[in-house]
Amino acid sequence: METMTYKRIMLKLSGEALTKAGGFGLDHRVLLDVAKSIKRVSDEGIQVVIVIGGGNIWRFRDTKDSGIERTASDAMGMLATIMNSVSLQSALESLGAYTRILSAIDVPQLAEPYIRRRALRHLEKGRIVICSGGTGNPYFTTDSAAALRALELGCEVLLKATNVDGVYDKDPGKFKNAKKYASLSYQEAIGKHLDIMDQAAFSLCQDQHLPIRVFNFQNRDNLLKAATGKDIGTLVHN
Repeated sequence: METMTYKRIMLKLSGEALTKAGGFGLDHRVLLDVAKSIKRVSDEGIQVVIVIGGGNIWRFRDTKDSGIERTASDAMGMLATIMNSVSLQSALESLGAYTRILSAIDVPQLAEPYIRRRALRHLEKGRIVICSGGTGNPYFTTDSAAALRALELGCEVLLKATNVDGVYDKDPGKFKNAKKYASLSYQEAIGKHLDIMDQAAFSLCQDQHLPIRVFNFQNRDNLLKAATGKDIGTLVHN
């Protein structure tokens, strides 16, 4: 067994990670593939906390012209994260993993209320904890929810799963000469105007010295590598 660098991690998934590229909703095969990669990490004895976005179902910035005002739209987005969480829980448990969903929104038929001590107890028992419903408040993204829950639950790193293999100085899909950073300080990332997470989430991580590792989740093996401290993607730290 590899030497464990982290005892407890926060995995931030986008809602789009649960569907095919460019798709909408959920894709069963992709969902099961994601669940298998997460279970591998848990099977190594690493405690896993997950926050999932809802952009594969609903997201305000993609629906500004819908006529639905911001707070209602954000509420719909929070409900979308609960749908994604229930789907991921089902996939994980079909593989024999033990999971709990803790929601910032009260949905007792689907999830337990988010209570920090309860979440910690589940982690100590080896259960994968999925934090849904964002922060429970409008105007905050699931990046902010991931940073907040990571700090509340004592996670040692925030692993941000993306479709690129790290942080670049410019869009690698548009510029062949884009430079990838192996590591960055928070100040460097701010100075270079690199879009890693939303500003509120990024500032929270910076203030509390929580490292962020950005990695390519298209290669499912990368999650275990990142969770065991391998030097992949880009590490942002103080």
